[in-house]
Amino acid sequence: MQRVDHPLLSQSLGSQKTLTSFHYGNAGEGKKIYIQASLHAEELPGMLVAHKLRSLLEAEETAGRIQGEIVLVPVANPIGLSQRLDHKPMGRFELESSENFNRHYPDFAKAIAPQVKEALGNDPAHNVQVIRQAMAAYLHNWKPSTELQSLRHRLLNLAFDADQVLDLHCDCEGVMHFYTEESCWPTLEPLAYFLHSEAILLAKGSGGGPFDECLSGVWWQLSEQLKAQGCNSPIPQGCCTTTIELRGEADVGHAWAQADAAAILHYLQHMEVLASSTKPLVPPAKCKATPLAGSETLYAPAAGLVVFAAKPGQYLKVGDLLAEVIDPLTPTVHSVLAGVEGVLYAHIRERYVLAGGELAKIAGAIPFRTGELLGF
Repeated sequence: MQRVDHPLLSQSLGSQKTLTSFHYGNAGEGKKIYIQASLHAEELPGMLVAHKLRSLLEAEETAGRIQGEIVLVPVANPIGLSQRLDHKPMGRFELESSENFNRHYPDFAKAIAPQVKEALGNDPAHNVQVIRQAMAAYLHNWKPSTELQSLRHRLLNLAFDADQVLDLHCDCEGVMHFYTEESCWPTLEPLAYFLHSEAILLAKGSGGGPFDECLSGVWWQLSEQLKAQGCNSPIPQGCCTTTIELRGEADVGHAWAQADAAAILHYLQHMEVLASSTKPLVPPAKCKATPLAGSETLYAPAAGLVVFAAKPGQYLKVGDLLAEVIDPLTPTVHSVLAGVEGVLYAHIRERYVLAGGELAKIAGAIPFRTGELLGF
């Protein structure tokens, strides 16, 4: 194992933050897997899973069972981790710019399409190398001017040439759920089952420029763009990415983290990144994959206290009571009802909400939304 400390651009005199990565196996041999945790820095379950993974991967490396390269970043956001206001963590948005730490990553397809078009050929493996070289050149020429930009730049430099990227997050209160792009689903389907995901949400570009789709989107986007221009060179899905939502923010515990780390290890064995005398059996699915465009976000019709009538993981039908929003001054009770049928996979932690505030999400099977599909 090799530890590498990457200094970020200093934003202020006497201040220096560092991003740390751990490298297992041998670069350039076999598949490359990149795993990071807590890009939204208040989402801590992934950090504990990464801690458990470190010891598991060190044992695999000592035994000589790593057949590729694995890069692990247990603390993907040292900037957000240090942000607190009135004793509360503020790890989702950078306080300086108000930008979401998991948005605004570059559009690689748009940036590199002109230069790769003429270099592509009939060999898919060659085309993967051409595209990765173009991405490397883009990152080499990108000169970050802020601490936040330097964080994004460092993370992409670690991950851009990975075959698979696992981005460990969590929701406010929720069950295990799994986001990925449609083109990545065939590769990542076993991982969702190893993790016993209770909701699986698929999209073809969810919008906003999140970290994972920055890396997986470039492949299918380039393929579509170049085919529209008459270039039929084969472009495989060179990088498959997922955002794994490890339940809720308060679900930081050794038992869950150990189980989740073991699930990821079993997936790496299944993919033969880790040698194993017995290939682990993929567990049966706990749910069907549904379109992210079919996910309903429910909002508070008025300000008030929130009393949830349904729990994360519960299957709701249209018209079922999800929550009540209570105004104790009038007194008025507003009922919030499910508008789609599906699994309630996440809801807010707070029990007081402003009018129009987000309450919960239900994984519906019928797409009805367009445009930006992710939250802020």
